[in-house]
Amino acid sequence: MSTAQTLILGAIAGLTIFVGLPMGRVRSTSLALRASLSSIATGILVFLFWDVVSHGVSPVDAHLEAHKWAGFAGYAALLALGFTAGMMSLVYYDSWLKSKRATPLVGPGAAAVDEFKHRSWFETLTPGRRLALLIATGIGLHNFGEGLAIGQSAAAGELSLALVLIIGFGLHNATEGFGIVGPMSGESEVPSWGFLGLMGLIGGGPTFLGTLIGQSWVSPALEVVFFAVAGGSILYVVIQLFEVCKRFAMPKLVAWMLLVGLLLGFGTDWVLVAAGA
Repeated sequence: MSTAQTLILGAIAGLTIFVGLPMGRVRSTSLALRASLSSIATGILVFLFWDVVSHGVSPVDAHLEAHKWAGFAGYAALLALGFTAGMMSLVYYDSWLKSKRATPLVGPGAAAVDEFKHRSWFETLTPGRRLALLIATGIGLHNFGEGLAIGQSAAAGELSLALVLIIGFGLHNATEGFGIVGPMSGESEVPSWGFLGLMGLIGGGPTFLGTLIGQSWVSPALEVVFFAVAGGSILYVVIQLFEVCKRFAMPKLVAWMLLVGLLLGFGTDWVLVAAGA
């Protein structure tokens, strides 16, 4: 398989995330449907959190089992720092945004308009869109690690493994689009195609970038860092989504749909396991 073919297939594996994104434009007055979409998104992200953490911890465990203490200490430090950076950066940024929103306006009329001009693009987003952006970012970090695995497999000449990874990650990423749009299901305003396209590029584009880098540069330490940062950011988003699901006051439906999302994640992952990858 040539480098160009590998990169094209790596891009396809990432872009399957666009399969679920059009659901973000579906609007219904049914509270049950909105609760279902949010809960399925939460279930998918709970699986992704497990998937990311297991990938990040694997090299740490390998060094520990081999009694390679220096390597274990280094990888454990990378895992802890990456996880902390991924979660706490979002915690502090959200706290900063809330403090800005709590600041009283300088004054009416022109002063209020002037204040609005200084707001960042992120601050102008609705709560659902802000959460969707955070989800897409966490998924993007996760998918960068998957892209590294594809590129490194192809570079090592393990073409059958690379193809299995591409197919498996492609199926897996197709479910992630639902995870991104879930928080927007309860909002009255439909997200634009441009916004959904941006979310797709943020979430799926890193698969291509990871494939490109993995083709020419093998770095297990880099994989650990990206999986750890993704794990921390996804955990923060999962906490936020649990709060969203709780507000629907439909515990039985939410629980069932959480299980559906979780099993969707595991189902696509089992494709890789069945293929021996």
